[in-house]
Amino acid sequence: MSSLPRGLRGVATLAGLVALAVYAWGLLHLAGSVLEAEDGGVNSAPMPPCRGSEQAAQVIDYSVSYLPLSFDCELSGGGSYSAGAIPGYVNPVAVGSALGAVGCAVAAAWVAELRLRAGTREGGAL
Repeated sequence: MSSLPRGLRGVATLAGLVALAVYAWGLLHLAGSVLEAEDGGVNSAPMPPCRGSEQAAQVIDYSVSYLPLSFDCELSGGGSYSAGAIPGYVNPVAVGSALGAVGCAVAAAWVAELRLRAGTREGGAL
């Protein structure tokens, strides 16, 4: 019977590791895009990460966001667009895995608490 909280903690750990790994993968993509944008030199205008759009000629700068991960190209007339540097699955998988990890950890603690209270009512500890 005590394997349920242990199993939930194991699933929480695995989900947390998945969230961490996917987020790190997204950070690698983000760092690569920043390095490309900061490279300068020949063939640096427009910035390589921003070249996939028809608005690339209007790009004057870039901005980076860490939560959620994104690399955005800033336009001369105001506004911005996503450069698509971060794979589309990174943010949803990282958030979903992190929420799953928290949910499993809370469920494991709740089950352990219920069992402890049941054991106390019966006059012994489980």
